[in-house]
Amino acid sequence: MMSKFLALSSCILLLGALASPTQADEKQPNILVIMVDDLGYGDLSCYGATDMQTPHIDALFAAGMRLNSFYANCTVCSPTRASFLTGLYPDRSGVPGVIRTPRWGFTTSWGNLRNDVVTLPQHLQTAGYQTALIGKWHLGLEAPDRPTDVGFQHFHGFLGDMMDDYYTHLRHEQNYMRLGEKVITPKGHATDLFSDWAISYHESRKDADEPFFTFLAYNAPHDPIQPPADWLEKVKIREPDMTDARAGLVALIEHLDAGIGRVIDHLKETEQWENTVTIFTSDNGGALRYEARNAPFNGGKQDMLEGGLAVSTCVTWPAAIPEGQVNEDHISLTMDIYPTLAEIAGAPVSHELDGRSFLPILKGAKQLDGDSDRSLYWVRLEGGKHGGVPYHAVRMGDWKLLRDDSMSPYRLYNLKEDPYETSPIPHKAAPQKYRQLLFESMRHINRGGEIPWR
Repeated sequence: MMSKFLALSSCILLLGALASPTQADEKQPNILVIMVDDLGYGDLSCYGATDMQTPHIDALFAAGMRLNSFYANCTVCSPTRASFLTGLYPDRSGVPGVIRTPRWGFTTSWGNLRNDVVTLPQHLQTAGYQTALIGKWHLGLEAPDRPTDVGFQHFHGFLGDMMDDYYTHLRHEQNYMRLGEKVITPKGHATDLFSDWAISYHESRKDADEPFFTFLAYNAPHDPIQPPADWLEKVKIREPDMTDARAGLVALIEHLDAGIGRVIDHLKETEQWENTVTIFTSDNGGALRYEARNAPFNGGKQDMLEGGLAVSTCVTWPAAIPEGQVNEDHISLTMDIYPTLAEIAGAPVSHELDGRSFLPILKGAKQLDGDSDRSLYWVRLEGGKHGGVPYHAVRMGDWKLLRDDSMSPYRLYNLKEDPYETSPIPHKAAPQKYRQLLFESMRHINRGGEIPWR
């Protein structure tokens, strides 16, 4: 499958209306996607967090377009990452739940990445891109599901789901740090390592003829909440009344911010920044048990409420996107990044995707044709006490139907009237809307059930 698509002729970038009139040529841009792990929607100072300082991420948001209605494809890690790589809904990508790292000889995974689809790095290779993954993978430990099996020519990072320690990098006493397929034992905090490795890779590409696509996937601020000691001390001195739990999370995010700042600064120093498309996003909302802030929304990681799904997201491209842009209303999901980057790269997509390009939004459009008619779905399978029953949500226009727990009743909200999901609409007040959205949700779940991920 991969060779078939690598045989396609490379395409040149057509910048069109997005191009800067001062740009000397139409050279394909580099692409950098930064995905952080479990960042609360409101856990950046540019999103109203008054108890933390994230100057580098704030500057990134100010340098391009801020997308205020962007959603993760799921409330947990693996499914969203699978959607990013495939342009499909998680259950249609083969990953309806968390792919877990084995322990005591068995695993409780709820997914297996499809190997019959063209991944984003495979597709970008057809347009001449060199592809790299730096950081967290979380979509498989063995062939054919490693980064190097699905289109990343360079992999320097962590195969597993989460680290039990940011310094030992172990998970269940196993080492999943890799350079390509080689086991490595680096020393240092994982956030620092991933930033260093991204800088090293970009340094190696600064004089190359081919553009790069880097997927920089940090573990932070996923638990364990383990910031470097000096960063934690700074926060505690600055915010003496802050709880220990909140101080740890704030320090971990501020340390992450500094690492991202180093990566961006290097791109500027090597004159790669101007023609690099950079996307910043998170794989889901923040975990409430660690005092993450998902304001103004209710809920958090694992919830189908807005706090579990809405993620702070921006796109910068100094050569083409004016700074200080904000889009409030257009809704995109993680899976929409695939066709957007393919269009920017000049790599037409002929295979089926669930995502759709939001490039017109980056050009200044407020909405896309069909926005009002687009149905959006979220599904998550998980074990727990209810064993594999899906939690799910569906949104059509302003209406959203959800169920966070397989044994709880459905809840209906009108997000225009109740954006923070505080007052469910009784069934008797809108029975037709209940039936319509439930039917749509069941139809999507049945469609996802066609994929034999087991």
